[in-house]
Amino acid sequence: QGHLVESGGGLVPSGGSLRLSCAASGFRFEIYRMTWYRQAPGKERELVATISDTGGSTIYAPSVKNRFTISRDNAKNMLYLEMNSLKPEDTAIYFCHSNTGDWGRGTQVTVSS
Repeated sequence: QGHLVESGGGLVPSGGSLRLSCAASGFRFEIYRMTWYRQAPGKERELVATISDTGGSTIYAPSVKNRFTISRDNAKNMLYLEMNSLKPEDTAIYFCHSNTGDWGRGTQVTVSS
């Protein structure tokens, strides 16, 4: 059982960029897959991007591929999501998840039109 804390959300105009961070503790971060999810109002949770333990493999939702980049720094127990060319439909609460089963509380991203 670990602890995850997201940060970096905020209000950004369409076309803008934002970097989300997830700080992990309480488990061996470097041996677990990490994933970003998001949930928009009235919609179900959606997988955004996932990354393998060493960072050697990444998978993206079609809606964000080529705009978002997931990465991790295992020496710092940190997970990141670089978001570029943001669209209003990216507005959601973004959650960090690890394959330990732990979830962060989320960080709000709002993209204005």
